[in-house]
Amino acid sequence: MGPTPAAGGGSPWKKRSSGAPTTIHYLDHDNLCIIFTFLDFFDLVRCSAVCRSWNKIINRSKLLQALYYKQKRDSMGSSTSACSEKSLNIYLEELAMEHHRLSLQEGRLDIDQWKGHSVGVDQCRMRMGLILTGVGDKVMRLWSLESYKCLEEHSIQDMMAPLVDFDFDESKIVGLVGTRICIWRRNGKRSIFPSHEGTFMKGLCMRYIDPDAIVGCEDGTARVFDMYSRKCSQIIRMRAGPVTCLALSDNQLILSGSSLGSITISGLSSDQRVATLRSTNSTGIRTLCLNPSSHLVFAGSTAGYASCWDLRTMKTLWETRVSPNVVYSMQHLRNDTSTLVVGGIDGVLRVLNQNTGEVLSSCVMEGNMLPSSSKNTHRVLERKKGRRLSEDTPIDSIPKSYRPPITCLAVGMKKVVTTHNGKYIRVWKFNK
Repeated sequence: MGPTPAAGGGSPWKKRSSGAPTTIHYLDHDNLCIIFTFLDFFDLVRCSAVCRSWNKIINRSKLLQALYYKQKRDSMGSSTSACSEKSLNIYLEELAMEHHRLSLQEGRLDIDQWKGHSVGVDQCRMRMGLILTGVGDKVMRLWSLESYKCLEEHSIQDMMAPLVDFDFDESKIVGLVGTRICIWRRNGKRSIFPSHEGTFMKGLCMRYIDPDAIVGCEDGTARVFDMYSRKCSQIIRMRAGPVTCLALSDNQLILSGSSLGSITISGLSSDQRVATLRSTNSTGIRTLCLNPSSHLVFAGSTAGYASCWDLRTMKTLWETRVSPNVVYSMQHLRNDTSTLVVGGIDGVLRVLNQNTGEVLSSCVMEGNMLPSSSKNTHRVLERKKGRRLSEDTPIDSIPKSYRPPITCLAVGMKKVVTTHNGKYIRVWKFNK
């Protein structure tokens, strides 16, 4: 027997053709609320990020607030006042960071990889659900992290100098091209700094935080370029030797690494050297990473060491040899104060404890491809499984084809993007 018609001849459900499949869009506000009440806190947060309509339903019905209030009341054993929006947001961030930490440390690991460039590519950046890759074939490509579709392509074929480093935000891509700063607008237009402002001694690295791009140069200086006035606003003498890598703090500090194994810290506003951090192994600093939330600075060396200093005391906290040779890249999620992801020449993706340097997990790609590979006219997306190594696993027993050198990595929520100076881009997806 069919449903009873509603008053006025209408039906309580939306009409659809007999052959059309039923989808979630046919459920009204009340039915969705009933379904959402069966979810735990984290799943409800994930549902609130699916689309605007679900986010609106969950926020208006105050389901998250109710769950948070219940958890606080149960943990304290007595009644508590209603939660503030600030306390709820803090709790949601702590919950997300805990899930991120656990997924990196243990659980299932899947890898998506695709051929993104015609020749070797060794740099990647990730933000706002986008991946930017380049350096190698004079082409930068911007990819969707959800579909892996190429959204934009920016070429530097008409420029003689190679692309050295780059970064991007919602409106532009900023690149270090030989001895010049170049800006690619997301609308397709490109602009180059005037010759009298945009040329300098050979640049080796670059960091960009709007409105400034800071270039580490071969002559030991850090040059600060304003993106809007198109001028070099400062030249800071960092060290006697080349600046091999850079990191920027939220309180106007510039950190530079060198091939001599030390890190120089200078003030962006005063141009004065603040301090020098030294590692005990005295090998060259290849990469730097700074955590503004914990004031910790991390460095990877040419001898495979990972080191950590506290910027508040300028003292070494730990030093661990994590690779038999060069550590090329290390990153962490911005608000994560627990895990650090490290990659280097041996091709093993390692997760470290930020506070102790302990290796929590070591990962490589398995050789067999999963049956669910997708194809289109532009690329073949290969889905592979990742493998977590035990402490006693000899690295040399794993074929190098499964662990090409990790030249660069970028960390997102429960995922890591890597490049390997090859044609492929990999997305490591961690699932607890």
